[in-house]
Amino acid sequence: MSTDSISDAAAGVVEAASSTASSVAEEGFTPSYSKASYYTTLGLYVLSFPGIWSQVKRSTKAKSKRKTFESDGEATTGGKDQRQQAGEIMAYMKANNYEVVEAGEVITFRGIVKQSVSQACFLVFCTALGMASLALVLQIQLQDFTIPFLGIKPNWFYLVALGPYAGVYYWKSGDRVDDVMVKLASNDDDTMNEITVEGNDDEIERMWRTLDWNEKGMVKIEGLLGA
Repeated sequence: MSTDSISDAAAGVVEAASSTASSVAEEGFTPSYSKASYYTTLGLYVLSFPGIWSQVKRSTKAKSKRKTFESDGEATTGGKDQRQQAGEIMAYMKANNYEVVEAGEVITFRGIVKQSVSQACFLVFCTALGMASLALVLQIQLQDFTIPFLGIKPNWFYLVALGPYAGVYYWKSGDRVDDVMVKLASNDDDTMNEITVEGNDDEIERMWRTLDWNEKGMVKIEGLLGA
């Protein structure tokens, strides 16, 4: 094929492409996607978005739960009576900076939970990520929106700058007062102690693992690497 023929063919391709582009520009390009799917996804996002604020609010409050545990009673080999069990719990709570504020059938311990830098950073990260997602949704949904009287199109991604305020809110809330209530009981033949604990879920989790209790109604299964 001669050089002139190649040039003529290339010119034809360029002319055809230009003609197609002009036709698309004149007629307008409409993206093909399911509007039902789009608005369903958008609706689900709007419904779930308030969870960010809820997470920030809950970070300043204890997640309280009540659980009942069991341990071997004094009638079993190596078991403990209620006095020994109470002493063990008292030692654990004092080691974790809790003090007794009420002693009776139910013992109430009170401690101060300090602010956590890692928790503040986590809240900032989650809030910034949520704001970035919101900005993306607004950028798609409100492409032609302009600020009234100014005629400026906003950059929705500036919403990400709100992320650090979640950490500030958490930090300004101060240290949290945490109460843990413990009630002891034993069965009729003293083979089992029953410990009912109400308080911060995280503290309860640490307590029963440290003191080697079993949750009532649950069967403890040793892991593959367990002793």
